[in-house]
Parts: sequence; C-alpha cells; structure tokens
Amino acid sequence: MRQRDDMTFPFPEYMRRLDELRARMEKRLLDAVVISDPENLMYLTDYQTTGYSYFQALVVPIDKEPFMITRKLEESNVYARTWVEVTRPYADTGDAIQALVEALREFGLSGKFIGYERNSYFFPAYHQDTIHTGFTEGRLLDCFGIVEEGRICKSEFEIEAMRRAAAATEAGMQAGIDACCAGVTENEIGAAISSAMFRAGGEPPAVMPYVTSGPRTMIGHATWEGRTVQPGEHIFMEVGGCYRRYHTAMMRTVVLGGLSNSMLKAQERMRHALCEIKNLMRPGVTVSDADNLVRNIITDNEVGAQLITRSGYSIGIAFPPSWDEGYILSLKQGNYRVLEKGMTFHVIPWMWGVDGDKTVGISDTLYITDRGCESFFTLDENFTVKADSGGLAPDDRVVALITDDARQDQRKGA
Repeated sequence: MRQRDDMTFPFPEYMRRLDELRARMEKRLLDAVVISDPENLMYLTDYQTTGYSYFQALVVPIDKEPFMITRKLEESNVYARTWVEVTRPYADTGDAIQALVEALREFGLSGKFIGYERNSYFFPAYHQDTIHTGFTEGRLLDCFGIVEEGRICKSEFEIEAMRRAAAATEAGMQAGIDACCAGVTENEIGAAISSAMFRAGGEPPAVMPYVTSGPRTMIGHATWEGRTVQPGEHIFMEVGGCYRRYHTAMMRTVVLGGLSNSMLKAQERMRHALCEIKNLMRPGVTVSDADNLVRNIITDNEVGAQLITRSGYSIGIAFPPSWDEGYILSLKQGNYRVLEKGMTFHVIPWMWGVDGDKTVGISDTLYITDRGCESFFTLDENFTVKADSGGLAPDDRVVALITDDARQDQRKGA
C-alpha cells in the first residue's frame, strides 16, 4: 500500500474504511471479498474512471495486500489515483474473469471463502456464471452491502466534500432560476445550470440536471428536449451538483405570471413538509417515521396532487446512471432502520399532478447531526414567481445565459 497525500481525503481515512471493511469480513467469516461496484471502489481507494462498463474489481484479503483487476487502459487510474500497488490488468482481447480467477489462485485464495457483490450492476450474470464455473476450488458467497454498511454514515471529510458539491448545486439552480422566462428553451435553461455548476467548482454529475416546463413536467425523469417555455407556464428543475463523485441535490420551481391558488397551496404543503421533517430527523428516529410524516403531509392536499415515489433517499458517492444511494437506504414505509449521525438524505416532498397537469417540487439535502439535522443549502425554498417576459431580445438572451458577466452587461445596457 502506498501512503500518499494527493488523494481526495487524507490517507488515514482510507485505512479506516479498509479496517472497518475487514472487521465486517471477519464477522461474516470471509477470507476475501471481490468489490466491483464503482461507488465502492471509489470509497475504498479513490479509484474512478468513466470506463466502468468494463469489468473491474478490488480484491481485499482479510490479512494480505489488496489488489486490483482492471482493463489494461484503466490501470493508469490505479497508479494515478489510489493507494493500491498490486494490479493484474487484462487486455481488451483477454478474459476479465479468467484474469480474476488466476489472480485469486496466485495470491493464495484457492479453497477460501470469497465474498462477491452479487447485486452489482457491473458484475453481470454471465460474468458470475463464469467465475462459478472457473473457481470451483473455493466457496463463493454473496456479500452485497458489506461496503455500503460503511458508506451509509458519512465522515466529517465526506460531509465537507458534500458541502463543496452543494455549492455547485446552488450555483447551478440559481442560474437556472435566473434563466427562466417565456421564450427561452429548456435547453438554454439546462445550459445555464450546467455552466454555473462547473464554474462553481462542480464536476460532471452522475445525472445532468432535469429541466421541464408546462405539460412536460408530468413526464417522469424527463429533461430538456428543445421545448420553448410559454407565457404563464411553470418550470420544474432538479439539480445534482458533484464534487469528487459526492453529490447533493435539490428541486425548485419557477412560475411565470403569478401564483394560482392551487400553486400557492402546493408550495405551502411542500414547505410545511420540509419544515416538519427537519424538526423530526435526528438519531433514533426510524426511516418509516420520516417517510410517514412527509407522505401524510403531502397526501393531505386540496389540489389533486400525489407523492408517487419514496419521500427521500440516501445520497453521496455516485456514478451514472443515478446520483442517489437509494439502493442502500430510501425513506419508505415499513423500514424500521434507525437514523444515525452522518447519514445524508435528499428529501423530496414533491407533488405530481397539481390540478391534474402540473408537477412541482421543493426539496433539500440534509445530514444527520448529534441531535438533529442540518441542510447543505441556503437557497430560498419558495417558488420563484417571475413576469412572463425576461426583458431581453431572443439573441441577447442566448448570450446572457453564457456567463454572469454577460448577463450583467445586458442589464446595464437595458
């Protein structure tokens, strides 16, 4: 293991994570684990690449040096980013799982109890079939979740990384709000959000921002497709900023022309839910309690809306195709896991189907403290209400979306 001082976190932070993983391995009587989930690799070693569609794995023996199996090209990421010294790369013309099996034998793990992440997106069934066929001298056992048990509660170092992600989230959302007006396209709003996130120090997120307007807000997980925002419409935005693969996320809504009675009631329902959940969430409260509180408040509305999803999910390290850690823990009914200090959640008391044809949202990313919870954000939670026209000619508006300086220049010349 190479001790180095140029990783995302101090070297002892990674050693703590590795030691805690090995303690969990010992409880499960595992001699080694094969970790293939990209988020878990990042958590344990600081390794990351966009090339994770190729098989890659960190093998952690209970009492020997860890080693990595990667595509030959990706071996450079091991040396450039991580503390790992031992690698066994495979060529594009080679067999990744055969390389893994041979390495397990080489490092004395034949006949041992080996854990592997059976539910990993990037350890597909045909690879699992191959390792079961090729590694018959050992015992292969599902250990999915063994790393996630450490990831669910963030350290102070991780909370600080998420604060930096939050700065990018807020900058992007504010730019998106500023860009919203009749006559712009959803693409232009998306461009403004993305530019501001990256200028604020954000890095490529696991999911680009969601931007929909008018009737398109009713389409789940839709984003910009060139539609032009019309007078009197609303714009729904969900932005997830990223720093070193750590994410925070928020929803906000812009209304052009003025708030209808229904939209005002929807806003107040969501703000009430966020206020109450922030008062409730602390160590000792159950996941089910948190979900029930949000769900009951949103369900009790007079505008025909529904909360059709979970009311929140764990958030932190993420690679595409999703920025959430909901597969580790989601705020859902019937889950009696107790909240603990360091847990982080994107709480989403959003409302689908206001007046039957509008989706709106206000959300927050929270972290659990010793005796309560705190938000990563400072941005106002109210809907932003704007006049139908942004006051700029179409050509000038496009320029104004590019940089803050250009926007200020346009306003000075108006």
